[in-house]
Amino acid sequence: MIYTPSEPIVASWVERMRKLLPDWSINPLTEEDDPESVRYAVVWRPRTGDIARFPNLKAVVSIGAGIDHVLADAELPRKLPIIRTVGADLTQFMREYVALHVLRHHRNRPYQAAAQARAEWDAVEVPPAPQRRVGVMGLGNLGSFAAQTLAGLGFRTVGWARRPRDIEGVTCYSGSENFDAFLEGTEILVNLLPLTDETKNVLNAETFGKLPKGACIINAARGPHLVEEDLLAALDSGQIAQATLDVFNVEPLPPEHPFWKHPAITVTPHIASRIDAGTGSRIIAANLDTFEKTGTVEDLADAVRGY
Repeated sequence: MIYTPSEPIVASWVERMRKLLPDWSINPLTEEDDPESVRYAVVWRPRTGDIARFPNLKAVVSIGAGIDHVLADAELPRKLPIIRTVGADLTQFMREYVALHVLRHHRNRPYQAAAQARAEWDAVEVPPAPQRRVGVMGLGNLGSFAAQTLAGLGFRTVGWARRPRDIEGVTCYSGSENFDAFLEGTEILVNLLPLTDETKNVLNAETFGKLPKGACIINAARGPHLVEEDLLAALDSGQIAQATLDVFNVEPLPPEHPFWKHPAITVTPHIASRIDAGTGSRIIAANLDTFEKTGTVEDLADAVRGY
């Protein structure tokens, strides 16, 4: 078993996984000297060729709900099963993040914070939640629960996915032919789509232009979903009023990047549904044990589909 994040993180994961799977041999990538004995690779953003080094793998485990970082390896053996890492704790983290930032934009907290900095008493009027349309792009495990959470707060919640979905309290749209109808009237747009060839750059000038003027954007999925220059232009024109961004094309976000100091952008450091070693190791250990015994798990991804 191998791990491919940074070395300090690797040590923490290895220590926990060894306690959870005491009968397994678990080693970091840098210490594995018998490639033919390795049966599972547990990875985050593996380098090209990392996985192909091990000819007898049964499966690859993504340290995250997305598998785009695994599929980015051009030398990845394409028939290898890929196991996603999801669970109740990670879903809860995303529900909290989405609810927090939708409410921030709904109640115009960025404006209020700026007014406080100027020592100005400026009470902003906002509609109640049932008069605010909020859209969630991506209705998988994370997106569906996030949408339900927003509906539970009273928002007029709509969702969009590639395939039809039925979620209580959420008006669901599906397919490219219904994308414009989903965007129409959506004042706060939350992106939780998986990253695929079809969804890359989906947050672009054309998408922004189909939202009501002054809409807000929340991207908690992947950095390449967003065309950064288009967002900056939309903010400058007023088409987009505010944005909260948790993911970026380059992470960590470089200190000189304009997003850091833009008055209408809130930057968070990829923490919306962050997998800590304690939570993640428990989920991964359970999945590995199940896969070893049965040859499958509930969270098996579809490499062809991309999620």
